[in-house]
Amino acid sequence: MDDVLKKAVREKYAALASSARSGSAGCCCSPVGCGCGPYYAPEETEGLPRELIEASLGCGNPITLAGLQPGEVVLDLGSGAGLDVLLAARQVGPAGRVYGLDMTEEMLALAREHQLRSGVTNVEFIKGEMENIPLPDNHVDVVISNCVINLAADKSRVLREVFRVLRPGGRLAVSDMMWRREVPPVLRQNVELWVSCVAGAPGEEEYRRLLEEAGFEGIAMEVVRPFGLADFPEGALPEEVRRQLAGYEGALVSASIRARKPGAVSGARHLTY
Repeated sequence: MDDVLKKAVREKYAALASSARSGSAGCCCSPVGCGCGPYYAPEETEGLPRELIEASLGCGNPITLAGLQPGEVVLDLGSGAGLDVLLAARQVGPAGRVYGLDMTEEMLALAREHQLRSGVTNVEFIKGEMENIPLPDNHVDVVISNCVINLAADKSRVLREVFRVLRPGGRLAVSDMMWRREVPPVLRQNVELWVSCVAGAPGEEEYRRLLEEAGFEGIAMEVVRPFGLADFPEGALPEEVRRQLAGYEGALVSASIRARKPGAVSGARHLTY
């Protein structure tokens, strides 16, 4: 099942990259689910290519959540077209560095084009999977992500990898989808809903447990936006799924999730939640 999901995710986001290149806006949950929202203030994205902003596929704003400091090293999981990477690069400044990790060639190519147009140099886009992050242990100060971890079949492995690459005292700050109630098994088996950031979203308590098991502390979760059947376009859900979800209004939410790796930090890298 893992390989099937990974292939489906790769194909979906390759198609979204192509759509973005042709000028079609998208969102992480297209054609269903969270939808694009006004997560970034105009002043945050000032000076960036319009096409980059329109190609944002997230469900929140991990940049505001992360509280980045000059000189920090940042990793963005599932960096897509590169918006959060370029925004992070502005905040950490020339003394800092930002890595954008993505497994989709089309998205990486699009992100590198946006980087070139933006003139940002303290950024590196790398190909890889979040279950096997191609960076050394204790290498980054902050890991961010925007509506991506929910796509992984093995979220426990992803969070263990995040913990590994973070320096002691390092921070995790992600925007992601999660369920606040247990969902019907039939939903979990729907591949299209999984790659649309819906079926793979973990439960709130499950997310917290996985973070704790990976070794994180200081875990904080805050709902950004709830979703209901009205957020699913007509025909996007099989009728059986729609019937089972009738009593789950508001149970699917986008959320801000923060945690930290135990340990002491100093200087510009000292920031706690």
